[in-house]
Amino acid sequence: MQKVMITGIAGGFGKPTALALLERGYQVAGSVRTREGKNAGTVAALEAAGASIVEMDAKDTTSSERAIADAITHLGGLDVLFNNAGIGSYGIQELMSPDDMAHVFDVNVLGVQRVMRAALPHMRARGQGTVLYTSSLIGRIATPFYGTYSASKWALEAIVECYRTELSGFGIESCIIEPGAMPTAFFDGMVAPKDPDREVQYGEFAAVPAMSAAGLAQMLEATPDQRPERIAEAVVALLDKPFGQKPFRTVVDHVGVGPQIERYNNVLHDVTRNVMTSFGIEDMLKLNA
Repeated sequence: MQKVMITGIAGGFGKPTALALLERGYQVAGSVRTREGKNAGTVAALEAAGASIVEMDAKDTTSSERAIADAITHLGGLDVLFNNAGIGSYGIQELMSPDDMAHVFDVNVLGVQRVMRAALPHMRARGQGTVLYTSSLIGRIATPFYGTYSASKWALEAIVECYRTELSGFGIESCIIEPGAMPTAFFDGMVAPKDPDREVQYGEFAAVPAMSAAGLAQMLEATPDQRPERIAEAVVALLDKPFGQKPFRTVVDHVGVGPQIERYNNVLHDVTRNVMTSFGIEDMLKLNA
């Protein structure tokens, strides 16, 4: 059975995905920033289920290279890489410091690049592989108060568009998963701006982000189908599809936004293929439906 590496395996999407794959007989390894503290219980549960856990700081190149090497050793190879680790951010955009923005991009964009550079030599040498990425519906559109997070996911989507074409000749297929908002601990760890001097200049509007977040929480509570397990199901369904026939983008949403994003994705799919065809390089899209 296939050997899968999941970054951010202890997170809201990582754990249910790992458990679902282990139940189906996959070999699974995954990364956590640290095995201790809040991750300890989840790490113990994942290891008890059969997963191999490695420590990795996505913001550090040496740590990322070591973690991927250790995971490959534990698994005895690597067939599927799931770039799932990430961090959120929320707040009025002007209040977000450049350092806060850099932190989000360092994890969500550069962190993926570090992992890819560590894993791809092995996958290219093997001649076949699958790479999955966790993006977001707001990696396709931008909504108020998520500007930094959306920008990082827009950047991720652009990078993956290039990986999709550049890796196709090496037999490596690419799949982006675009979830809607989900009730996970992801929201608890989001980067929030701390600039009281500027915040006061926004007057009553400064209270709107908190009210908006409360409304989202109520909506998610009222939508029982909008749960992290849906991501696990999407990953299982993707990996069940024959090699080379997986869709490039998969939307996972049960609050009514998903169909609009799928319509957008379908248009972009056609535009991308037409542009590639006009340059005579449409074969670089051959590994995705």
